[in-house]
Amino acid sequence: MTFVSVVVNPAAAAGTGARVAGAALAVLRENARVEVRHTEGASVAEVLRSAVSDGPDALVVCGGDGMVHAALQVVAGGELPLGVVPAGTGNDFARALGIPLHDPVAAARLIGGGSPRPVDLACVGDTWFGSVLACGFDSRVNARTNRMRWPRGRSRYTMATFAELASFRPVDFVVEVDGESREFSGMFVAVGNTTSYGGGMRICPAADPYDGQLDLTMVSAVSRIDLLRMFSSVYQGNHLRHPAVSTMRGQRVRISCAGVEAYADGEPVGDLPVEITLRPAAARVYTSS
Repeated sequence: MTFVSVVVNPAAAAGTGARVAGAALAVLRENARVEVRHTEGASVAEVLRSAVSDGPDALVVCGGDGMVHAALQVVAGGELPLGVVPAGTGNDFARALGIPLHDPVAAARLIGGGSPRPVDLACVGDTWFGSVLACGFDSRVNARTNRMRWPRGRSRYTMATFAELASFRPVDFVVEVDGESREFSGMFVAVGNTTSYGGGMRICPAADPYDGQLDLTMVSAVSRIDLLRMFSSVYQGNHLRHPAVSTMRGQRVRISCAGVEAYADGEPVGDLPVEITLRPAAARVYTSS
């Protein structure tokens, strides 16, 4: 019988994690021996390492993008497949892979009845990420969002955006992509292995986690009004039409800028400069296709 190790964040999305996990576990137990661990009151990294050390046939996480980010640190570069049951606020990694966001039963059946697919990841030093790395205005918004406890969902990101808008000023970026360099005064740079952050904001709408490339979206200096209008169109990916927006693609990226912190998968990864490398097929994940 298949042995599945499940790690649950019961506090994800203000308690949604516990409810979602219950529905998913009932399905997983139909065809597998399941061992469950909870992250509440414990180090998520330690719980995940312990779960993997038991030698499961698959690791399943029930939580949001933060939980997925932590899980990628233990499965990247190896053969252990990862299953995701979305239970967070953003769920951007799951969204990109076609994993059902609001149906834990369907997400669990995807794991129980499917085959894992190789998925590209990116890394900054020893840290892996699956979705988007942000630096500049959007990383400031990310940091503020992480500090907020209310409201839930997209509204929290929207409120953080308005709060940061009042004080942010353009900064000087140097971006190198596969040896090609650009210097500009701008608002932010986003590097996407997948399309979205912030719960569906399609900042890198052409990003594909199977194509062996990273997609960059760069925004030059604009007024606060223009930046606000840009963010209002980002859910449809229409911000790319703005003349201040430019894009690049590549496998190796270096971003430099004084006084700016980078966030990847919504988690801090350090101050700039950072070097980002795309690793094709770095993880095996249960996806919708």
